[in-house]
Amino acid sequence: MGTERLATRLAAVVGPAHVLADPGLRASYETDFTGRWTGRARLVVRPGDTAQVAEVLRTCRDAGVPVLPQGGNTGLVGGSVPTPAGDQVVLSLRRLDTVGPVDPDARQITVGAGLTLAALHGRLRPQGWEFGVDLASRDSATLGGMIATNAGGERVLKYGTTRANVAGLQAVLADGTVLDRLAGLPKDNTGYDLTGLLVGSEGTLAVLTAARLRLVPRPRHRVGALLAVDSIAAATALVTRLRGLESLELAEFFTAEGLDLVLEHTGLPAPFRARHPVHLLVECAARHDPTDELADLLADADVLDVAVAVDAADRHRLAAYRERHTEAINAAGTPLKLDVTLPTAALPGFAAELPGLLDGRARPYLFGHLAEGNLHVNLLDVAPADEEAVVLAVLGRVAAAGGSISAEHGIGRAKARYLHLTRSAAEIRAMRAVKSALDPTWLLSPGTLLAGPD
Repeated sequence: MGTERLATRLAAVVGPAHVLADPGLRASYETDFTGRWTGRARLVVRPGDTAQVAEVLRTCRDAGVPVLPQGGNTGLVGGSVPTPAGDQVVLSLRRLDTVGPVDPDARQITVGAGLTLAALHGRLRPQGWEFGVDLASRDSATLGGMIATNAGGERVLKYGTTRANVAGLQAVLADGTVLDRLAGLPKDNTGYDLTGLLVGSEGTLAVLTAARLRLVPRPRHRVGALLAVDSIAAATALVTRLRGLESLELAEFFTAEGLDLVLEHTGLPAPFRARHPVHLLVECAARHDPTDELADLLADADVLDVAVAVDAADRHRLAAYRERHTEAINAAGTPLKLDVTLPTAALPGFAAELPGLLDGRARPYLFGHLAEGNLHVNLLDVAPADEEAVVLAVLGRVAAAGGSISAEHGIGRAKARYLHLTRSAAEIRAMRAVKSALDPTWLLSPGTLLAGPD
C-alpha cells in the first residue's frame, strides 16, 4: 500500500490533523533525547483513545506496515525512534493523557499511557498521595513508556521499579485485539500474569494504552543530604550503613569529573569549598521527621563533607547536582550510554578497571543509583571505529561480574546484539516464542530487543 493511501486510511481513524506526513512535523518524533539515535518515519500517527489505537494497528497489519509505539521519546537505547529505512509508522501515544480519580480504598489510580510523570505527580501531591517512581526526565517521560521499559529511577531503593508499582494494564495486540487488565485486584490467581509480561516488553508485544497504578501516602517529612567521600568503595559502605534507616528513599552517586561538567554547564555554585572524589546524594522520607536519625547515623560516619537540606528548595538545589548530569554530558558531546547493573561488591573494582578497559578510547563519566548497583556509564569522544570494541569491553566486564547489560533503560536497538551476554540461549528462545505468539508477523517495534523472525 502506498504512503498516501495509507495516510488517507489512517486519517479516517484519527483525523487528518493527527497523521503527520510532512518531514518538518515528523522531525521531533524521529530523533531521541541523546541525538545518537535518529531515523525516518513513514508516517506519525497520534490516536486519541484505545479504540483508535486498535483500528490503527488493524490498518497497519492489513497493509503489512511495521509500527513503532512511542511515548515521550526520552528513551536512550534507540527503541523509541524509527530506523533510517523509513518504512515504520510511529504510533505516538501522547494524546492518551487521561487521569482518573484516586481510589483511596485500593490506593490506586488509572491513567492513560501518554500522561507524563510530572503531570501525575502534580495531580497526586495536593491529595496527599505519591506514585513511587520518579525520574529526572519526569517532565517529558510518559507512564506508558516507563512501563514499557520498566523504568527504575531514583526511588527503587524504597518502592521498587515501575513493575512493582503497576497493578494492571490495558493494551492492544498487533492484530487490534484489546486486553483489559485494569481491575487492579490485589489477589487474582487466574493464569498467566499478562500485566507482568507486558511491563518491560519495550513495545514488542503490545501497545500499552492505560495503566492502573499503585499509590503510597505522601510522607509528611523529608530531609536530604549531599555527602562527600573519598571513593566509590566508601560510598557503597556508607549506603550499606544507611540502609538501616527505614526512611531511606534514595541513594544516588556521582564523581568529581561529572560534577565539574555540571558546574561548567549550569553555572551552579560548587556544593563544597573543596573538590571531592565522590558524592552521595541521599534522601529520607517518613511520617515523622527523619532529620535526627539521619544526623545520628552520620555523626561518626567516614565522610569528608556534608550538606543537609530540610526544606524543599534546598533539597531541589542539592538534587540538581545529580539530576543535571545528563543534560551537562549531552551539552559536551553525543555520549555513548551504557546503563548497567553490577553486584554491590563488584562496583569499586569495575570503576577502577574502567580506564583500562577504555584504553584511552573514551572520556568516561559515572553516576547512578548506588543502592541498586546501577551505574550509568556515559562515554564521550568515542570514535565510530572504536565504538564496537568499547561496548564489548565494558559490557563483557559487566557480564563477567554477574551483572546485567541493562539496568533500567531497556535493550532497545542499541543492545539487541549483546543480549546473549546476560541471557541464555534458552531464555532468548523463550522470548522469541512469546513474541511470535502475540505478534506473529513481527510488526511491533521491529529490531527492538530481539532480532527479526527466523
